[in-house]
Amino acid sequence: MSKIAKGLLYSESHEWVKVEGNIAVIGVSDFAQAEMGDITYVDLPDEGDEIEKGEDFGALESVKASSELYAPVSGKVVEVNTALEDAPELINEDAFENWIIKVEMSDESELEDLMDAKAYEEVAK
Repeated sequence: MSKIAKGLLYSESHEWVKVEGNIAVIGVSDFAQAEMGDITYVDLPDEGDEIEKGEDFGALESVKASSELYAPVSGKVVEVNTALEDAPELINEDAFENWIIKVEMSDESELEDLMDAKAYEEVAK
């Protein structure tokens, strides 16, 4: 069974959010990486890009599938995990430790639309 980290927020499209002040650290859930299999490529946005909640900001590719990454919140990308460019398999090794982007949120009320770990357990069955 997939791990679901407590204290994070989750989107229905399987991204997780860790809130650090007005910064949203965003990654993909352990459930999503397990469903995809061995991740072979991560398409990342650029620092400074503006992302909109619900819009795609990148993609993951695996031996089994390609999956868009959807922004759980709106804002400006302030940091990208460039280690994933050379080692996308880090997401398979630890989906919670290996975040994808950090976003300076433009509307923190968007967090209210996300699920806590208990609610996400129902989605990830």
